[in-house]
Amino acid sequence: MKIHFVGAGPGDPELITVKGARLLEEADLVVYAGSLVNPALLEKLKARLVDSNTINLEEINGIMLEALEKGEKVVRLHSGDPALYGAILEQMRPLEEAGVEVEVVPGVSSLFAVAATLKTQLTLKGVSESLIVTRPAGTTLEKDQIRDLSRFGTTMAIFLGTDKIKETMRSLEVSTDTPVAVVYHASWPDERVIIGTVKDVADKVEEAGITKSALILVGNVISRSGFGRSHLYRSR
Repeated sequence: MKIHFVGAGPGDPELITVKGARLLEEADLVVYAGSLVNPALLEKLKARLVDSNTINLEEINGIMLEALEKGEKVVRLHSGDPALYGAILEQMRPLEEAGVEVEVVPGVSSLFAVAATLKTQLTLKGVSESLIVTRPAGTTLEKDQIRDLSRFGTTMAIFLGTDKIKETMRSLEVSTDTPVAVVYHASWPDERVIIGTVKDVADKVEEAGITKSALILVGNVISRSGFGRSHLYRSR
């Protein structure tokens, strides 16, 4: 008995991996992450589709185990890449204890779709050599580390925080002129990009009415300037 946990990619149905697409086509049951997965990815599949947003963890695992016992092929479809805020371990552990083999198929994270949309690099020579991935405190996180992490002065990707963007911007210990990009539905047909700075981006996002399904990127890599030429492409 085997279940595949598959990363659906950021939204564009062509940005799923070849392996992920094949597993979807072969599946008899696909349990998918609700509105976070582009419906276009699910069209024309032969599989029975179950929206995991409508049921709890025990029900999800029960449905998948029942399908496996019938000899069906099962895919648990997550948005982006399952390793980033995918909550897969809490799903996998009971399955493994029940004797089920689990395979994780990585996907393209929305973080990389955002970089592609902005046509920039997350790490850029002479600008930022590191990337911090984090999220603000909320219902499932009592206290965050955003203030402390911002002191490193490097690129920051902030997930799950659009509804708290004002508080988040206030907590950053960086120059208020630091560029910030907020990308809603990166790679989807209705993608929207808000560009601003630490001091004004929250007002722009509020005016645009964006409260979820967006990623916040903070750092000078957004300006696409001030970088040095890499050693790889220097003249010899």
